[in-house]
Amino acid sequence: MRKAASALLSIAVAALCVLTGMPSAQAAGANYVALGDSYAAGVGSGSYISTSGSCSRSTLAYPQLWANAHAPASFKFVACSGAKTTDVNANQLSSLSSSTTLVSITIGGNDVGFSSVMEDCVLYSTSTCVSEVNAAEDKARTQLPGWLDTTYNGIRSHAPNARVVVVDYPRFYHDLWYCIGLSSTDRNKINEGADVLDGVIQAAASRHGFSFADVRPAFANGHEICDSNSWLHSVDWSNITQSYHPTAAGQSGGYLPAFTALAGS
Repeated sequence: MRKAASALLSIAVAALCVLTGMPSAQAAGANYVALGDSYAAGVGSGSYISTSGSCSRSTLAYPQLWANAHAPASFKFVACSGAKTTDVNANQLSSLSSSTTLVSITIGGNDVGFSSVMEDCVLYSTSTCVSEVNAAEDKARTQLPGWLDTTYNGIRSHAPNARVVVVDYPRFYHDLWYCIGLSSTDRNKINEGADVLDGVIQAAASRHGFSFADVRPAFANGHEICDSNSWLHSVDWSNITQSYHPTAAGQSGGYLPAFTALAGS
């Protein structure tokens, strides 16, 4: 009878957590570390943490939003704007330990020069844009796998007991006929580049037994650039850094659900 009562109590507590939004025991006990680049740091969403300096970590970024909702036992937010895999290796992996139970990471875009590609696509001709995206795709296919392997091996060696969730990048454009600015050729080529990058990242995650959170479906559901309810900044000449980054709505509506679904809570 006592065992049955205990089991019923456990079920009731679990149901209460679901109904009230209380953190589950697993989430509440997590030791969570958030790694990565500007997409993980939350560039574009505002509300930057002053002590993060040029890393521009935001209180509205998906790692912070997840931590707010799930009250983990510990939370280290070390993602940094501009980071490449080498920066993660040198400056972020030290935040991991054998007690780390959950890791998120978004990385790879800067390794293939995505920000400079986007800048040149805006400033120069379609032929230049296509050529630069092709070069970035080639780097993604030939060099990025090795760079990701090194970083992912580092994550596993530093945090052998952690669930690792690799979160990717959105496609940027809904290629609508009335969309102004870049040509249709440019927009489709940029989307192709994002797909190549995400494919390489997904394959690397799979090789290492990590979970892969794909944000593209959420953004494609009416939230790409040119959609009336875009979750992405287009070119912002007043704040060029946030161009082609998710807004606060993109972090909460696109990134957070994708990560949460695989975070184990």
